[in-house]
Amino acid sequence: MPPTENRQPKTQINMDLKEKLISSFMMFENNIDIEHPVHDIRTEAMKNFEVKGFPSRKEEAWKYTSLNKIQKVDFSIFPKEVNAIEYKDVKKYFINEIDTYKIVFIDGIYSSFLSETTHDGVDICLMSSALTKEMYKPIIDVYFNKVASEDESLTTLNTAFSREGAYIYIPKNKMPKKPVEIIHFATGNESTLMLQPRNLIIVEENAELQVIERHQSLTSNEVLTNCVTEIYAAKNAIIDYYKVQNDKKNSSLIDNTYINQKSKSFVNVHTFSFGGKLTRNNLNFYQNGEYMDSTMKGVTILGEKQHVDHHTLVHHIEPNCESHQDYKGIYGENSTGVFNGKIIVDKIAQKTNAFQQNNNILISDKATINTKPQLEIFADDVKCSHGCTIGQLDEDAMFYLQSRGIPEKEARALLMYAFANNVLESVRIPELKTRINKLIAKKLGVNLGFDL
Repeated sequence: MPPTENRQPKTQINMDLKEKLISSFMMFENNIDIEHPVHDIRTEAMKNFEVKGFPSRKEEAWKYTSLNKIQKVDFSIFPKEVNAIEYKDVKKYFINEIDTYKIVFIDGIYSSFLSETTHDGVDICLMSSALTKEMYKPIIDVYFNKVASEDESLTTLNTAFSREGAYIYIPKNKMPKKPVEIIHFATGNESTLMLQPRNLIIVEENAELQVIERHQSLTSNEVLTNCVTEIYAAKNAIIDYYKVQNDKKNSSLIDNTYINQKSKSFVNVHTFSFGGKLTRNNLNFYQNGEYMDSTMKGVTILGEKQHVDHHTLVHHIEPNCESHQDYKGIYGENSTGVFNGKIIVDKIAQKTNAFQQNNNILISDKATINTKPQLEIFADDVKCSHGCTIGQLDEDAMFYLQSRGIPEKEARALLMYAFANNVLESVRIPELKTRINKLIAKKLGVNLGFDL
């Protein structure tokens, strides 16, 4: 009798993630008003994702970051029930030393219990309200999905499912009484969960805003967040945006942020990447005006098999503007870092001053860094510089510190701390600066011996 091993019925293979998202979109559409003004935008965006699907390593922008493993996970697209969490269980993830407005989501669903929103002269509230209430329609018509890419497939996927996130509108000459915290918690109520928050932030002329954003898993289950944020900075507006990424090891984040700036505005984005399995930060600045400044700074400290990919773009469209990029990376164990920074200076954009720097330290033989600073300059009267360094810790400095009685481990940590610390100088919320200092010290695995 012939062997029977091969006669076993084949196990059912889950449909791939792309197919699941396409079929889920049909369900999503059935539950919303098809007469809604955003309906056509969503449908168009889904068509784009259907054609393009998930980006592959064949594309230059994704050469060093693979999403293949993520696509094999059978993610739950819609959470089945609300999972309440107690404030005491998540207290440590807030900046408790200062008073803030809070927009908090649990498994993608708004938590009024943990949040503090306002309509007192400014709107700090929910995307779902802004998309459905008639009073917000004039703003949505002008700003929603206007700066976000209509070609980047993961951005269009987010647009297709856009329903919830933070909506912030700061009118002319206004500044909220306190900073805003946007926090997304994943509870593990689902064995796997995909979240797609959408944020819209508009800061009008002479207005000011500070935002701290965090995506935090509370579970060892797989979580994938595909987030899109659109930011509009009008004339003379000032925006400070801080991204704190220190997630659990089975969490992945794809973050697409698009910023449209007008004349004399200042926008600063700080990205602190310390945790998570795979993190991709796409940060896009479009300078539509003169005499403005765009600043991007980042600190990345990785270990184990973590992967962080920073992609930045600054498009200088008009003359007399500045941009500053400064990213520091420390890579240990089997971690991988990617930095791909692009500066484009149009022909008309004379007197541009653009600076880009990426410095990396490898503290393990198995760690990898891929860095690619790029300049595309079509103007002739500009100051543009870019550079990157990849190295190890300065042995002379190590010897000096050890000769002063500092043990090797602490000496190593102090040098790494000093290397990363200058990025913190421009953080304008002192309590956040203290928090990041503590996170850096913890990540480096050392008590630095002074009051943080």
